[in-house]
Amino acid sequence: MQTPNMRSKQDFNDSDALPTLPNVGRRELLAAFGMTLGSGCIEDARLLVSRDTAAQVAFSIKTLPADADPRAIRIARFLAKRLNEVGIAAQVVPMERSELLRDILLDRTFDCYVACFPGLDEPDELRTLLHSRFSTGTGWQNPFGYANLTTDKQLLTQRQQSGVQRTKTLKRLQHSIARNQPFTVVAFPDEIRATRTDRFDGWAQIQQPHSALGYLSVKMTDEESTLRMTTQDARPTENLNPLTANFTSDERIIDLLYDPLGRWIDGKVCTWLAHSWEWQSLAESSEKGPVATVRLRDDLRWHDGEALTATDVAFTYRFLNDTALGTLESPVPSPRFRGAATLVESATAIDEQTVRIRFTPTSQAVAMRAFTTPILPKHIWEQRRKRAETVFDGDTTATKALAWDNRQAVGSGSLQFSNAEPKKQLTLERFDQHFLRRIDTTDETIDISSYLPSHLQHLQQYAGGPQFERLRFIVVPSGAAATQIVLNDEADATATGVSTTDVRTIGRADNVQLHVDQSPAMYHVGFNARKTPFSNVRFRRAVAQLLDKDYIVDEVFDGYAEPAASPLARHESIAEDLRWVNADPVLPFPGANGILNRAKAKATFKNAGFRYTSDGKLLRE
Repeated sequence: MQTPNMRSKQDFNDSDALPTLPNVGRRELLAAFGMTLGSGCIEDARLLVSRDTAAQVAFSIKTLPADADPRAIRIARFLAKRLNEVGIAAQVVPMERSELLRDILLDRTFDCYVACFPGLDEPDELRTLLHSRFSTGTGWQNPFGYANLTTDKQLLTQRQQSGVQRTKTLKRLQHSIARNQPFTVVAFPDEIRATRTDRFDGWAQIQQPHSALGYLSVKMTDEESTLRMTTQDARPTENLNPLTANFTSDERIIDLLYDPLGRWIDGKVCTWLAHSWEWQSLAESSEKGPVATVRLRDDLRWHDGEALTATDVAFTYRFLNDTALGTLESPVPSPRFRGAATLVESATAIDEQTVRIRFTPTSQAVAMRAFTTPILPKHIWEQRRKRAETVFDGDTTATKALAWDNRQAVGSGSLQFSNAEPKKQLTLERFDQHFLRRIDTTDETIDISSYLPSHLQHLQQYAGGPQFERLRFIVVPSGAAATQIVLNDEADATATGVSTTDVRTIGRADNVQLHVDQSPAMYHVGFNARKTPFSNVRFRRAVAQLLDKDYIVDEVFDGYAEPAASPLARHESIAEDLRWVNADPVLPFPGANGILNRAKAKATFKNAGFRYTSDGKLLRE
């Protein structure tokens, strides 16, 4: 006899294909009318025709295959099973990463999908993700086609507020998202990594090892000069374009190559390429938005040896807002940084080291988000402003800047491009002209913090730059393969996370430790609100309620995740009444332990205005 738990565990592995109702032809329609019109029962005829000809609700759930993301496909299978139980013909469609991202972020050719969103550093990033003005963009710019006037107003209001006022607006915004479900937050995963301790150390103290700051924090324990990391993402071996990184490459690898004016350090934006920035009050600037005067550090260089100046900074903000630089009929903004770039009204170089940035109406706290965008070398990117003939095999108007793969990237980061073997490995090497290298760390008897000037205090732990000479990313097919080559001493650590099934193996190995840290990334189910039935908010809510998030965290993530009801669940701005306490505070699962109460779930769809056939199939509106 099968127990409920045994039954529910099969939900993640069984076949997902479900049948759909055949279409009824014109002859059947006329026959239905003939049966009823003779007796004058027009309303009965209308109901009969509608009932007999309406198709079953059917759609696909797109996601990555098991070898690329076993968590995503198991969530998709769980959802498909629950949809089947309420009479919906749902089919899971596994797709290669590039195809999936194309369908979601470029072509918008999906019904719904399950994927992992990179995460939010600042709540204003929700503006790009959900505001209706971004629904025609590419990348993570409202891929849902969501349009809601209340949400739009809240997104615009919060950017101009600070303190308690902004907190209240963000609370209302989170409730609006939870109520309307443009996407459904499932869980925030922990990142699980295997790290060797015999050649490099300090992993345990690094919150996010696979990041620009994480690699600067790794300490060497021997004379080996190459840090070897595994990755399951082959895209960076072929494309290093920072403007399209969210669907062409690993963003965190890109961030190693390109430095911004400021970086997020300990929860706030701190100076990086910038020596300092000063703000004018609104009264002093007589402008609607704040104005910042930014001074760059001395003797900044690009990887090709050219000087990095305020002209490059001013060019970058103009270019991010329009990569065509006014040469086409309409602006062609960067997909990845459009949200941050729209905060900037103008940027003007005052001299070689000083740039004045005028912002649109926004608070200083939100405006500082613009400082975290990567600065681009004008002498390389300006020539890429012309229109591209084709881009991503689609009809999207794009410039060469967006179609370019930028394989031998030239940035100003602490690491620079060395070489790459497509789909096999990428090697970066230390950039010895980086400003961090000029902070002397050779005298171990001196407390660095005692002589660092105030504008460098937050850089104490990164002084001297990377301790290794080279950073090599080795492409592997799966998390299990990544773990194995670390155990075999063919790599020093895993950059992308590994499966929970490897936890015990890692824990028992010599010279290898388990590294677990919270991730800002968010597994979610995305709905295409441009298409029926997902254009119906009540239908989206009914589907969202079929996800038993507690059960999914236990079964899919083995407890290495946090179920959530808000995209800000791991941010200090989380609405208190949306914190997770045993169940979804907005749309609780109608059942227990992954087992659905079908009658209760079907009632939700009926209350949403949908009808059922006598054999339990849910019909389209």
